[in-house]
Amino acid sequence: MEQLIPIAIFLGVLFLLLGSGVWVGLALMGVAFVGMELFTSRPPGDAMMTTIWTSSSSWTLTALPLFIWMGEILFRTRLSEDMFKGLSPWMAPLPGGLVHTNIVACTVFAAVSGSSAATLTTVGKMSIPELRKREYPENMIIGTLAGAATLGLMIPPSLTLIVYGVTINESIAKLFMAGVVPGIVLAAMFMGYVAIVSKVSSKYSPTPEPDMSFMDKLKNSRFLIPVLLLILLVIGSMYTGLATATEAAAFGVVGSMVLAFGQGSLNWSTFVESLLGAVRTSAMIALILAGASFLSLSMGFTGLPRGLADFIAGLELSKFELLMALLVFYIILGMFLDGISSVVLTMAVVEPMIRQAGIDLIWFGIFIVVVIEMAQITPPIGFNLFVLQGMTHHQMNTIARAALPMFGIMVLMVFVLIAVPELATWLPEQVRNRPG
Repeated sequence: MEQLIPIAIFLGVLFLLLGSGVWVGLALMGVAFVGMELFTSRPPGDAMMTTIWTSSSSWTLTALPLFIWMGEILFRTRLSEDMFKGLSPWMAPLPGGLVHTNIVACTVFAAVSGSSAATLTTVGKMSIPELRKREYPENMIIGTLAGAATLGLMIPPSLTLIVYGVTINESIAKLFMAGVVPGIVLAAMFMGYVAIVSKVSSKYSPTPEPDMSFMDKLKNSRFLIPVLLLILLVIGSMYTGLATATEAAAFGVVGSMVLAFGQGSLNWSTFVESLLGAVRTSAMIALILAGASFLSLSMGFTGLPRGLADFIAGLELSKFELLMALLVFYIILGMFLDGISSVVLTMAVVEPMIRQAGIDLIWFGIFIVVVIEMAQITPPIGFNLFVLQGMTHHQMNTIARAALPMFGIMVLMVFVLIAVPELATWLPEQVRNRPG
């Protein structure tokens, strides 16, 4: 097959650069530069400048740093503490007790953060000491946090969905809406697992919570009002068509500042820290996207993506077989790369296959996010595992074992999505068509 030589060269240069510790974005540019030199007559420098500028000046991309900044501001508030106070009275009577606060708090914070790591750190720093104090099983505390924190990648605003949308030129608002129902379903599956384990495990015997009257529960619920209003502002403005994803992100930044100011946690120092944190994360993602854009151009000149798509089409795989192949492929890739890198690195090749197979690109965005969520909790590079190791001081294998049931539930979620694709496609169809 004539495509094997360029594939071997691209992969060889990529692994050489990544293995030598070069940043992912620069490694992608290096691979693209070599490809342009070897397989085209176009000057690579000129092509690189044009492509990087075009990819970096995308209006849609402006939502990314704004949502990151919003998450950084909220990370420095007392939000997790307030969420625990508001949620715990309602979660305590459920089978499994307060472990459910991990899942529900991660789901709520995911709806204003967009980042898996920020969700995990914010919720974990409050819930871990409280749950340990009440003698909940350590593996359940760690496992539910590791799994539920990945909802930050699916429930809008999701940074991964923004990058996916920019890469394939799809509506960010529709992708955001597509993540809402699957995110809630996955959270419900996590909660169902906790309820079952609490009934069948002999080690599940936490200290019972004192009884609370209904009025006291309602009083505690006031702590949830600010974050629920922020979720309503961000997601509601997109759903009703009042704002594009970028405009909703700007609303979110202003709303999070008001929330932080109201809590007394917004001062000049936290403002500067949040801004610098957002700049660092945004610059890293922008560099990866720029490198991926140049690599897509370079690969396009070689005809590699189309050739691979035609090769896959020649195998005459059914949609299900193709999705299973991609599931295994992304799980393996996710063991070594973060989610955003996995998306931008592969879309140039995968997108033609998906289009040719007739798979809905909005639905496929949610499929990819679920699979990338798995990568967050699989060794050796599962980022959530590293964050949890720093917070709990456990060995990596202990944390990975605790997270394994959540990995299994995510695999099950993939099959639920395939069986009921409307979970991801119904809500986007209700969104009024606006660009952005």
